[in-house]
Amino acid sequence: MSAVLRHQPGSTRAPLRGGKPVPRGASRMVAKEPISLRLPKPNLSVFKRLTWPLLLLVLGFGGYELGQRLLPYADRPIARISVEGDLSYISQQAVQQRIAPFVSASFFSVDLLGMRKELEQMPWIANAEVRRVWPDQVLVRLEEQLPIARWGDEALLNNQGDAFAPKELNHYENLPQLYGPKRAQQQVMQQYQVFSQMLRPMGFSIARLELRERGSWFLTTNQGIELLLGRDHLVEKIRRFDAIYDKALKEQQTNIARIDLRYANGLAVAWREPVAPTAADTAVVQ
Repeated sequence: MSAVLRHQPGSTRAPLRGGKPVPRGASRMVAKEPISLRLPKPNLSVFKRLTWPLLLLVLGFGGYELGQRLLPYADRPIARISVEGDLSYISQQAVQQRIAPFVSASFFSVDLLGMRKELEQMPWIANAEVRRVWPDQVLVRLEEQLPIARWGDEALLNNQGDAFAPKELNHYENLPQLYGPKRAQQQVMQQYQVFSQMLRPMGFSIARLELRERGSWFLTTNQGIELLLGRDHLVEKIRRFDAIYDKALKEQQTNIARIDLRYANGLAVAWREPVAPTAADTAVVQ
């Protein structure tokens, strides 16, 4: 009998050592991870975003409730109203009477805005400031109007060109009188200030200044001299008047009735009385 031995790939057994098979390849120990690390972590970002608003809401509500409970103990009746400011045209008594309806309120409930508006409705009050002073006072600071001129026959103008109408207008007849369209109050006041500054070195002051609807300006000095200025180049015309007046007209000041400055290179003078028997009623100085 004969036997045939055949080699089959993959079927070769590893040699035995001590009667035990040797494991194939390398082997290593693998540590097991804790179950807490293998579980998915919860997402706390949404919770964090909601925590602060809720906390602020709770604190705000708690503060409000605490304030409401303590308010009756902190809120006191108004004990004193102090009025500050240089008052020349109105009295503190008149101010106190005006704001008397507000005094009955408590420290926190007093209507400061309403009090300020009530004070600024008084003709002589230009600006009012009202604030609380702990624990039971109200401080009022007042700024009076500064009358510069009369506006027509029914009002006064302050230094900003704003009109106000006190009752005792007849006490201010010594102020210069300004006229013009209602929309031009500030323009007339500004022009009055410019003219006054230019005429003062010449010894003139303004008694009357008028802006007519067509834009022409008419000025009367305290000496009774009328100046016809026209509509444009007003500053140049006053300068021309200054130069000619000092050279040729100053000695005849009391006899000048009117000066027309609407000429391009000169002026025309109207005399109260003829300067000479043959003189014309008007003269032109070049």
